[in-house]
Amino acid sequence: MNLLKKIFTNKWVLFSIVSLCYILWVIWLDNYWWLLGEIIIFDLYITKKVPWAFWKIYKPENKFMKWIMGWVDAIIFAVIAASFIRIFFFEAYTIPTSSMEGTLLVGDFLFVSKYHYGPRPPMTPISFPFVHHSMPGSNGMTKSFSTAWQRPYRRMAGLTTVKNDDIVVFNFPEGDSVILTRQSQSFYQLKRDFPSVIMPLAPRDYQRFLLLQREHTNNDALFYAYFADSIIYRPVDKRENYIKRCVAIAGDTLVLRNGRVNVNGKDQKPIETLQFRYDVITQGGMKIRQSIIDDLGIREYGYSGEGFTMLLNDSQVEAIKKLSVVTKVEKAEMLPGQWYKQIFPQNSNFVWNKDFFGPLIVPQKGATVALNIDNLPLYQRIIEVYEGNSLRVDGSDIYINNEKADSYTFAMNYYWMMGDNRDNSQDSRFWGFVPEDHIVGKPTFIWLSLNEKGRFPFNMRFGRMMRGIKTP
Repeated sequence: MNLLKKIFTNKWVLFSIVSLCYILWVIWLDNYWWLLGEIIIFDLYITKKVPWAFWKIYKPENKFMKWIMGWVDAIIFAVIAASFIRIFFFEAYTIPTSSMEGTLLVGDFLFVSKYHYGPRPPMTPISFPFVHHSMPGSNGMTKSFSTAWQRPYRRMAGLTTVKNDDIVVFNFPEGDSVILTRQSQSFYQLKRDFPSVIMPLAPRDYQRFLLLQREHTNNDALFYAYFADSIIYRPVDKRENYIKRCVAIAGDTLVLRNGRVNVNGKDQKPIETLQFRYDVITQGGMKIRQSIIDDLGIREYGYSGEGFTMLLNDSQVEAIKKLSVVTKVEKAEMLPGQWYKQIFPQNSNFVWNKDFFGPLIVPQKGATVALNIDNLPLYQRIIEVYEGNSLRVDGSDIYINNEKADSYTFAMNYYWMMGDNRDNSQDSRFWGFVPEDHIVGKPTFIWLSLNEKGRFPFNMRFGRMMRGIKTP
């Protein structure tokens, strides 16, 4: 035992162990400039010439100050260690909305694995630790990062790639621009719907709107003038985190029929928790007892004159049909050929809706697509925003980086993400493809689950805690 203690307290042994771990990390990072860090490690363990832990130089005699300095030392170590783990291995995430309801519930606290798909080294390195895009307590109004130093996208080696039906955490693709006063809404959706989305206004705001309307006859110009003081830009890794199921990967051909996914001619694997909206008609508009609704695990519903509107999975539909008070259960869906303007790519060339969509080929890195004025709406955001090219249309001619183009070769892989709560999910059907540089990680574990309607600790959902997350 004493021999082992002697070996593992030897400075050369400690240096060798730490140095080996560090070199393996540099190889994983695939940036060999970081090998210069070996100089620091050598000095820390062998030469000890530089006081790297400068805060330890001060040696107070007062017990209270010793206690304070002990905490300073512990906090600095914790911040460095936790930041390293958060960047390269795991990050905590909370389910904020019901778009994955049934599979993941509002109030589920998850660990998201960065190493499954490969960690993405920070693209915006200057950032306040442990927060995403906004400072705590600022209600999203004060950014927590600086864009003075931006690094290109790169992904380290991972265990696997994104597969069909994986649940994935990613940065919101339309989150590059944000209106601070309306952060819960998509900037581009607001822009498309402007000005109807801001009506009715308070008298003072309405007067301002009328004044601006006289100055700007172009709707886009009016939009930017109205929200001039509220629009901010967020880099890729500081955009809002979303969580959805990847129903199609790069190269797949996607079709939606009756809200059900078909990829490459095959129906999606059955997902027991998949939910759709149903109209539940009851005798004389009678209400279903709350205890029955709770026992069936139905969390989203509303009462109408004839019965209920409910978000149900297949087993819940069958259970509801068996209730004596229920006379009819009908899926609430749109019709084939019924164009819903909010659906990607928001263009009348593609008469799609949330239930009937496609066929659509998901772009793949290196694949080339014929480009024309009719299909440009599908790829315009990819070309301009995600892959950083200039794009101009002159009549029926398309110019990319000032060169006439009749085709385009994709520089990245893309994915199609959808919520399991199909009729209550803002997903790829509304904003299109998710680029590979937006992928954050794979949720692997629910460590805590709290019912948002209860009070702690009585709202703890013990049956969901300490549970892995599986795909079909």
